[in-house]
Amino acid sequence: MNKLIGNAPRHPGLWRDDEVRAADYDWHHTPIACMPTKTQGRQELIHLSAQLAQLSQQGRWLVLINPPSIGYKQMLASAGVRMDRVLLVHAKDDVETLWAMEKALTSGTSSAVITWTQSLDARDNRRLQIVAKSARAMGIVLEDVNNHLPNDLHIEQGRRLSQPSFFSAIH
Repeated sequence: MNKLIGNAPRHPGLWRDDEVRAADYDWHHTPIACMPTKTQGRQELIHLSAQLAQLSQQGRWLVLINPPSIGYKQMLASAGVRMDRVLLVHAKDDVETLWAMEKALTSGTSSAVITWTQSLDARDNRRLQIVAKSARAMGIVLEDVNNHLPNDLHIEQGRRLSQPSFFSAIH
């Protein structure tokens, strides 16, 4: 059998699956990172922007699923991300969001997949662990921590942020 593999055609227009996997080795079998965020992912995206700029140069997609309006376009563009390689996906619910993430991670056409979601339950986390085994891209889930707070705390946080004393304390 090794003899047959050694005599495989060497035409430059042909490729083998193991060559594609070798190019994806950095992220292959890497767990999907779940990051809690209080800033709707703004700080995390700033932190990842240099790495995303490098990944965008590979010519594969950077997939953003359900990004909030946090100025991500300006952040990514100023970091040097090729904006023609950014693919936006707007899912209607959590089921569709996880399905889109799964497809983007396993398709082989993406370098990174970043998903914004409210929260993941145990079943969703397990599903992502299974997907991570066959993922061919970096996967990041940004969970909004503010949505885990009781409604009274959401209202109280909103009041604190709208008070002038909050802004006068920050110089």
